[in-house]
Amino acid sequence: MSGSIAQGTSQTHGSTHILHFLVRLPRPMEDVWQAVATPAGIAGWFTAADVLEPRLGGAVTLRDLGGGRVTAWDVDRVAEYTLDAGDRLRFHLERDGEDGTALRFTHEYPDDERPEPGWRARFERLLSRP
Repeated sequence: MSGSIAQGTSQTHGSTHILHFLVRLPRPMEDVWQAVATPAGIAGWFTAADVLEPRLGGAVTLRDLGGGRVTAWDVDRVAEYTLDAGDRLRFHLERDGEDGTALRFTHEYPDDERPEPGWRARFERLLSRP
């Protein structure tokens, strides 16, 4: 199985932008969970997680986006981070075949005239990780 990044979709609801991506990774869910739910994993493909308390309500600080809270936490399946600036990042993992993982990703962010985040490039880095 090779990895893939489906074309992302974008929606706008009022002043909130919502991006969705489906990323298929040729790695077990446990490995992908480490990449989206641990400071070392996140730093390897996205940004440094200066703080990440791995539990519902725990503190999170992502160096490029700011601080906030863990707003969903289902070990090995769902990690969601809601940041004080209004961003919400949700990583939802599902088994994909025998040894693969489907990552359903959502990024909600406020309309504050910033460009669309570069998620495709980030997911390409995630796919290329050993």
